Amino acid sequence: MAGMAHASSTGAGPSEAGSPDRGTTELDGSRGDVTGRLLEFIDASPSPFHAIESATAILQSAGAKEVSRLDRWDDSTGARFVVRDGAMVAWYHTEGKDPASPFRLVGAHTDSPNLRIKPRPDTGQAGYRQLGVEVYGGALVNSWLDRDLGLSGRLSLVDGTTRLVRIDRPLLRVAQLAIHLDRQVDEGLVLDRQRHITPIWGLGAPRPGELRDFLAAELDVEAPAVAAWDLMCHDLTPARRLGADDELYAAPRIDNLASCHAATEALARVISGEEPDAVVPLICLFDHEEVGSVSPSGAVGPLLGEVIERLVLARGGDREDVLRALAGSWLVSADGAHAAHPNYLDRYEPDHHVFLNGGPVIKSNANGRYASDAPGVAMFRAVCESAGVPAQQYVHRSNLACGSTIGPLSAAKLGVATVDVGSAQLSMHSARELGGAADPPLLTAALAAFLGK
Repeated sequence: MAGMAHASSTGAGPSEAGSPDRGTTELDGSRGDVTGRLLEFIDASPSPFHAIESATAILQSAGAKEVSRLDRWDDSTGARFVVRDGAMVAWYHTEGKDPASPFRLVGAHTDSPNLRIKPRPDTGQAGYRQLGVEVYGGALVNSWLDRDLGLSGRLSLVDGTTRLVRIDRPLLRVAQLAIHLDRQVDEGLVLDRQRHITPIWGLGAPRPGELRDFLAAELDVEAPAVAAWDLMCHDLTPARRLGADDELYAAPRIDNLASCHAATEALARVISGEEPDAVVPLICLFDHEEVGSVSPSGAVGPLLGEVIERLVLARGGDREDVLRALAGSWLVSADGAHAAHPNYLDRYEPDHHVFLNGGPVIKSNANGRYASDAPGVAMFRAVCESAGVPAQQYVHRSNLACGSTIGPLSAAKLGVATVDVGSAQLSMHSARELGGAADPPLLTAALAAFLGK
């Protein structure tokens, strides 16, 4: 689909101590190439809105049907999903279960740090036409320099409809300053987000309304029909396997599309398999995690809680049954984990190194930056063992600030027992990240075992 816009209705070697046995890249040949499908999923999902489109396509292939938040859910049995902007909740709700049956929840997020287009973007100086951008989330800003960038996201039209747009051709570039003009650059690159990150997309004087005209032409609508947009830049280098033995993969947005894909494929497997015993499997893919999750489609928003309550009510339960169901539920918060970097081992807790292709990583933090506690760690280790999957454990170095996930937020909001896990990776929050090619099938198998319990 290169160059096309489209519309939608909505480290260490095996000899080192503590290193894992890599094994093969697939646990079960009948599952096919999980990692290959992940690479396709990432390439098709340059924005959270496209990630939801990609995830729902997987679920629809497994027989899931979309429901609307505006409709009554008197019958929500079967495989269903509901979408809100860049977020989705999907479940497999079979007949005959007690209204207070507990949930097995997997949470992930669809957004990644990037460059987002401002509302009045047409700018430039010194004979260049440029687009104004704002840095979204905790991006490694230097990683966006000297890359060919496309545009993706959604447009709102004056008639009230929304159109997805994905332009996979080189439109933009943030040009780096030549070393001859900054001889100290290798001692530490300093970038001003207002002055130094504005991408170039042409020559000449700025043209007011140029981006609007360009987008209208791409979607074959009149320029006045374009009311507003949620647009972002994406790197055009395809996701691909890497290394002498194809043991690695390099891609944009591994954090956290790797978890979104694993969760979605895991639920699709459960839908296609035997009915889970006495639990309701559910996945929730949220937006806006990278900026705090405080939005209607974020983990702090009401979407997940509303879905859980409506599903209990649809089974004939009441508010008491909602609380009983939550009391017996588990949430696995799936997000990227920090693999030990061979060039910076001093930045890691020395007794908790984790490795690419070592299996899912259980993440713990005494100050609550991750939601894992002893029962959660024990539960997920047992799940991994039942799936034949190795598990690792990560703790952040004590003298460095620790990042966080949707896990603590969701646990506090719903009161659900929660454990934080994820696949190990390098270059987290870069425009292009690095993972182990064996890890996607391992995480998918573990999440499928968890959802199917």
